[in-house]
Amino acid sequence: MSKKLVAYFSASGITEKVAKQIADLAKADIYEIKPKVPYTEADLDWMNKSSRSSMEMKNLSFRPEIEDTALNMAEYDTIYLGFPIWWYIAPTIINTFLEAHDFSAKTIILFATSGGSGFGKAVQHLKPSVAKDTIIKEGKILNSASSADIQTWLNSVK
Repeated sequence: MSKKLVAYFSASGITEKVAKQIADLAKADIYEIKPKVPYTEADLDWMNKSSRSSMEMKNLSFRPEIEDTALNMAEYDTIYLGFPIWWYIAPTIINTFLEAHDFSAKTIILFATSGGSGFGKAVQHLKPSVAKDTIIKEGKILNSASSADIQTWLNSVK
């Protein structure tokens, strides 16, 4: 049986709630991707073109620093990777996380929360940050999914 990890970035707590449900139902370890400099409410104001999140997403090569990279990725075969959708893709802090670890021969299954958009080009933007033999699967938007919905989804992505 392979070991599973739920890794997530949550700017406002919504993705965190979903990640904890997934970890519980999948019997997986959990890891929070924390920015070295936490995001404030003003940083997340997507309507302000000069807010931190807006500026980061204008420059997709920007890599926000993460607080902790001490994670033994060799222990895991399947990683459920969660994040809020920003501008139709994953926030660039997800690229930072992917580039900080070796995901060779691993499967990453994405899940996300969103105010209204789907995954957009998330997979396309994340692929360059992992080894060529890493499989990244577009998962599901799980904003207000029930435990039963999440379990059904987990069963479908095995």
